[in-house]
Amino acid sequence: MKRVLYLLLSVLLFFACTETVSDAKLEKIQPRIYPDYLGVTIPVNIAPLNFCMTDEEALRIDAVITDRHGHSLHSQGKESVDFDLDDWRTLLGQNREDSLSVTVSAKYADGWHTYRPFSIYVSTDSIDYGICYRLIEPGYEVWSKMGIYERNLSSFDERALIENTQFEGCVNCHSFNRGNPADMSLHIRGPHGATLLRKDNGPITAYNTKTDQTLGFCVYPYWHPSGRYIAYSTNSTSQLFHSAGSNRVEVFDTASDLQIYDIEKNELLLSPLLKQDSVYETYPVFSADGRSLYFCAARALPKDSYQLDSIHYNLYRIDFDLSIGNFGSRIDTIVDAEAQHKSVSFPRPSYDGRFLCYTLSDYGQFSIWHHEADLYLLDLSTGEVRPMTEANSDDTESFHNWSTNSRWLLFSSRRDDGLFTRPYFCHVDAKGVVSKAFMLPQRNPRSFYRERFFSFNVPDFIISPTRFDGYKASRIINDEYRKNFGIRKTSSKDD
Repeated sequence: MKRVLYLLLSVLLFFACTETVSDAKLEKIQPRIYPDYLGVTIPVNIAPLNFCMTDEEALRIDAVITDRHGHSLHSQGKESVDFDLDDWRTLLGQNREDSLSVTVSAKYADGWHTYRPFSIYVSTDSIDYGICYRLIEPGYEVWSKMGIYERNLSSFDERALIENTQFEGCVNCHSFNRGNPADMSLHIRGPHGATLLRKDNGPITAYNTKTDQTLGFCVYPYWHPSGRYIAYSTNSTSQLFHSAGSNRVEVFDTASDLQIYDIEKNELLLSPLLKQDSVYETYPVFSADGRSLYFCAARALPKDSYQLDSIHYNLYRIDFDLSIGNFGSRIDTIVDAEAQHKSVSFPRPSYDGRFLCYTLSDYGQFSIWHHEADLYLLDLSTGEVRPMTEANSDDTESFHNWSTNSRWLLFSSRRDDGLFTRPYFCHVDAKGVVSKAFMLPQRNPRSFYRERFFSFNVPDFIISPTRFDGYKASRIINDEYRKNFGIRKTSSKDD
């Protein structure tokens, strides 16, 4: 009885707060809405695509979504439409592999305006449970409050895994094994520096990843599909500010090497091929079958040189024998960006082994502040490379990764205002056809992004809730104990 009364009250409140769209002027153009969801392809299990008008003169906004079977969904609000979550899920479930038509009306001082409908295509390809990301202010030299958070993609639920209010320092480099949070790596910088590792949802262990035979702490982790190995780089990094030009800041390596951590043996595997003083190696990732290691590398600058625009990273590959933890004897060039006076960063192979997505910018390896940075798609079966024009924008496209079914790409972009990175998604079908990108849905997008002065940093998919105990992790971080990494120098398997 109480539930019936609650539902009745909700219906009465809805109609009491809703105006009839009457005497509307019919516009020949489609509406300008924020976020831009016109013509996007979405997964069947995504949260409602709530939106508002891009201008702020609108007094009310009204939206009706219809399908070809006669089903409809309606929402109206002062600033943003807010579709009912259950009704939204039902409508998407009824329209897999079909299009929905969205009619938007907006009330201004001179009355209602109704715009030409636009479509949203519902893919049969579902998306993973959620995403995990760091929220950080877009600063340069100091950090304030930050944390690692997870978001359910089928709703608007977000929770903090850990925040640096629980300890003194910075959290970064969160990584999972193909989106499975049971295998997790998390790096802590500052006075309580450590790398937290968890395997198979087991206990969290704090490691000291710096050794006397490596440059520094292990960063930029990427898990081997077997779960036994993690690829890392060690980077000596510096920062400079531009006195002119569109890029605000330049982050660059003065030295960097690669290594692979063997979890079972607690050993870092070092190869002379991946530890050359004359080369900057960074951003290692395993291939889908785990038999290769992709990475970016550039010729090192002469000592005391700061000609940063001459640093061009190529994409390379080396064999990896997972049975004995050994490297191949040859490094293959996969993308020669230097020949184009360009630079590759953030390589990410799809988990089905078909594609590899990377960021291409004018120079360097820290493309986050490069406004020209775009996403490129490499077809690993043919070697064909092309820009992901459908998903790119006029501003920065940066860190990205694949959903576990390899049909959705999550990436960060500064297209919204040129300052804050926000998460976007696009669909990539089996033939490499890319859809228009759409922003992570929020209940009220304008107020959400206006009030939250944080960038979404290193967004990545997760297949389930992380089950990460932030209070227990903070006690481990604040404790002095750190387990040390061992070292094993390897030779090539052909030696």
